[in-house]
Amino acid sequence: MKALSDLTEREVLALAIANEEEDSRIYQSFADRLRPEYHASAGIFDDMAEEERGHRNSLYDLYRERFGEHLPPIRREDVRGFLRRRTPWWDPSLDLDKMRGEAELMERQAANFYDHAASQATDLSVRQLFTRLAEVERGHERRAGEIAEAHLTADTAAAEESARRRAFVLQYVQPGLAGLIDGSVSTLAPLFAAAFATKNNWETFLIGMAASVGAGISMGFTEALSDDGVITGRGSPWLRGVVCGLMTTLGGVGHTLPYLIPNSWPNAFLLATTIAAVVVAVELVAISWIRTHYMETPFWSATMQVILGGVLVLLAGIFIGSA
Repeated sequence: MKALSDLTEREVLALAIANEEEDSRIYQSFADRLRPEYHASAGIFDDMAEEERGHRNSLYDLYRERFGEHLPPIRREDVRGFLRRRTPWWDPSLDLDKMRGEAELMERQAANFYDHAASQATDLSVRQLFTRLAEVERGHERRAGEIAEAHLTADTAAAEESARRRAFVLQYVQPGLAGLIDGSVSTLAPLFAAAFATKNNWETFLIGMAASVGAGISMGFTEALSDDGVITGRGSPWLRGVVCGLMTTLGGVGHTLPYLIPNSWPNAFLLATTIAAVVVAVELVAISWIRTHYMETPFWSATMQVILGGVLVLLAGIFIGSA
């Protein structure tokens, strides 16, 4: 591996050409990925890719004038200290904000690298070349701002914000809400069946925790394996699975924790059951609010639906436990 100071001007130009080519491909991949839902921002990256291709052509013209057609087989991986590009395009959760941030980071990294390289270069021609490349990269960053102003009008920005909200609902809210509903409602029957069958807080707590954790694991795997997100656009399946599993467990643990009240306390069972019932009511209201806020379901309609299901499961648990 060569040190940066060991490179000739020809090799530096070849690396700069390769860098511009790679950046143009990254920006084009961002544009293609955004185009179905974020047409305006896709246009931004289309223009940025075209800018990079134009700079690559200019550098290559300069190279041909001085060194001919053949580019030396040198890669950035062969140069110690040369900037490395990450591979964010493989990330299934890559969204618009991350793409814009990555583009800003790419331009800043390139300009900073060329500045640093110019300060260390001992050869005047190499120093001048690095300085010029730094100016080119800063021009890219300024141009990116101009392109954004040209494409992102108020209407397109509002449309993209709506698309971003829709993606957030699909990727996080829906699996989280499904888990919270399942954890809050489905664990009611085993928890209260155990409570009224044993009248023992500790045993009820253990059964409730087992039901909550088991339901969380089951729901997490179900969500992750049911949809890979390729067709539906719901994002990473394992991320959705983690969200769904955690929310399922949380929904069950909430009304299980009151049964940690020691059996030695006066009226311990009645106190724990009363607190658990209050927690259940809070959980059902929270579910109704989430459905209203994100799913645009009328609050009272959502509340009645959730309460009806919760009450039926609760009564089933109490009836079975008291038998």
